Amino acid sequence: MVGAAFTVPNGVSRMPQILVVDDDPVQRRLLETVVAKLGYAALTAPGGGPALDLILSPRGDSVALMLLDLIMPDVDGIEVLTKLRAVNQELPVIVLTAKGGIDAAVEAMRAGANDFLVKPASPERIRVSIQNALKLGVLSGEVTRLKKKRENRLVFDDLIGKSAAMRQVMRLGQRAAQSNIPILIEGESGVGKELIARAIQGSSDRAGKPFVTVNCGAIPENLVESILFGHERGSFTGATDKHLGKFQEADTGTLFLDEVGELRLDMQVKLLRALQEGEVDPVGAKRSLKVDVRIISATNSDLAEKTREGLFREDLYYRLNVFPVFIPPLRERREDIPALAQYFVTRFASEENKQVSGVTPDAMQLLESYSWPGNVRQLENTVFRAVVLCDADALDVTDFPQIANAMGLTIQERKASLGSFGASLVPAQQTSPAAKAPPGFGLSATDLGGHMRRLEEIEAEVIRLAIARYDGRMSEVARRLGIGRSTLYRKLKDLGLDDGNEATGSTDDTPAAKVASG
Repeated sequence: MVGAAFTVPNGVSRMPQILVVDDDPVQRRLLETVVAKLGYAALTAPGGGPALDLILSPRGDSVALMLLDLIMPDVDGIEVLTKLRAVNQELPVIVLTAKGGIDAAVEAMRAGANDFLVKPASPERIRVSIQNALKLGVLSGEVTRLKKKRENRLVFDDLIGKSAAMRQVMRLGQRAAQSNIPILIEGESGVGKELIARAIQGSSDRAGKPFVTVNCGAIPENLVESILFGHERGSFTGATDKHLGKFQEADTGTLFLDEVGELRLDMQVKLLRALQEGEVDPVGAKRSLKVDVRIISATNSDLAEKTREGLFREDLYYRLNVFPVFIPPLRERREDIPALAQYFVTRFASEENKQVSGVTPDAMQLLESYSWPGNVRQLENTVFRAVVLCDADALDVTDFPQIANAMGLTIQERKASLGSFGASLVPAQQTSPAAKAPPGFGLSATDLGGHMRRLEEIEAEVIRLAIARYDGRMSEVARRLGIGRSTLYRKLKDLGLDDGNEATGSTDDTPAAKVASG
């Protein structure tokens, strides 16, 4: 949920947007065409001045990369770079110029360019440069984010969340950061409670001080007191050394008590005293120790209900719940899904050295339609898996079979007018399991009457799906299914998928074409 987000207006492609800056309208159109063919959304500016105005405006948040002409009459490329780098160190910039030379390249790189191309550059050279620059930008942003996280200086500007609900959460967090008031962050698992807590710390006067996290539900019951408050050497069996508790570790900083509702009742009493008195009693110690700790708690359960049931101390609840912050689940802020998904795609593509650059509109519609019970954490892991397994330039509906199946949908391939394949979503109940429809990437285990389908029907459908997925390359189909090629051809014949013809030839196209068209 952290890092640079690609925010996209409604109706615009959710690919990263690339700003083309050139005073020559012909060159702008040529570069815009190249960018569009590479699968990116293109913005254009007729000169350095308009480019700076756009980048420094709110619209500049949507720009992931800049293609910059070096020689322009109003504001040249070097001046644009100099002014840009004064306010934005991370935006990747590729300089293009007709006057190629070592001196020009050195000057551009010193001014902050990521790459230098001589016009006319081939589309392939531009593609490689763009992909490398985007990867470099993402990795640079990740390094900056991790450095800020390690130094406990993460702020709300580092978080992705443009929906009204998340803006409200951030406004509350920024207000809470101005004091040492105890904060209770509520929300389902995976919504990003710890990130909000870190942003509150990074926006407060405790930025850079210790940020200590304790998962109250994961501590062994016999070690809760020792872990929270510490112990002296020899205070109990096995205490061979003195141990500082989490309160002492967080001294002058912030202690984040995650899943505080899981803390057992006797420890709740000691926690309440520590909060009220500002001191802790290590196990076996002869006197109390003063600590200066800011408490931020988090829970995915209803603490008010637990309090009413006697499972959580009422006095501690009121002590922790001075400033409540509720983070809504992802299904209630679907506007954040495109930016989050794009961020995860770009990040994981860089980490895994994949050529995936975005998400197709159909796939994004699928992601936005899903309820995401695991929230942002589930979205992150789902995109990670899809990026690792994807062989195309963008994630499509077929890269999210588990999401489609969970929604009760089958994903069918339909042949477009130009001969390419596009994805469409069809309710599973409307699809006859025995029909030889164009193969897709979702399976239903039941028929129209709700009864289990026969195994041979499911096996036949799996084979059809695999043939469509790998474009009829039968050797690849067999390898992916974990069977021999001869076994695959035998199954095609036994299941009636070869239309009665012998499929033992050396070519891959004949049986696949018959099955795909069947």
